[in-house]
Amino acid sequence: MFRALLLAPPGAGKGTQGERLAARHGVPHLATGDLLRDHVARGTDLGRAAKEHMDAGRLVPDQLVIDMVLRRIGNDGKPLQDFLLDGFPRTLTQARFAYEWGKQNHRTFHAVIMLEVPEDELVRRLVQRGRDSGRSDDTEDVIRNRLHVYEENTAPLVGFYEARGILLRVDGTGTVEEVTERIEAGLVPLLEGSATRG
Repeated sequence: MFRALLLAPPGAGKGTQGERLAARHGVPHLATGDLLRDHVARGTDLGRAAKEHMDAGRLVPDQLVIDMVLRRIGNDGKPLQDFLLDGFPRTLTQARFAYEWGKQNHRTFHAVIMLEVPEDELVRRLVQRGRDSGRSDDTEDVIRNRLHVYEENTAPLVGFYEARGILLRVDGTGTVEEVTERIEAGLVPLLEGSATRG
């Protein structure tokens, strides 16, 4: 059993670590940014509604994100029992909804992994990523706005998950392998604790 959330500002390495952790634990890696970009590319109703927010570096409204995630983990075909979520929940409203839904469906998180990276390093990484990939949403102005939005909206989740005793803070600097090993070491007591809690 492995249900976890990756919580981190843009550029902290959620995508990379998410893929590695999902592969190690044999669960799907569900990155809400990728899911949203897929909806935008396919021109779905959800994608069209989300695009204007994404292009401006704003968070996509809670209800759009909740609907998309629930379709993926709970309502489309066979429900997923185990998964690694990357980018959801990212507001307190989403977190509270996810917790209530998880309790009702026996799918609450075992761990919330928070990658911590200094802001200057985040800006450097994202500017470089924008140059390398040509992503239109990675200009410096939009990056700084995204970091500001993250602090305003996502930082309150720290207290929410700390109070539940499932928050794992991890230094997100260093090599990819070093960060993965820090995460895995920190997960051991949380996963053992979730097994005893049932």
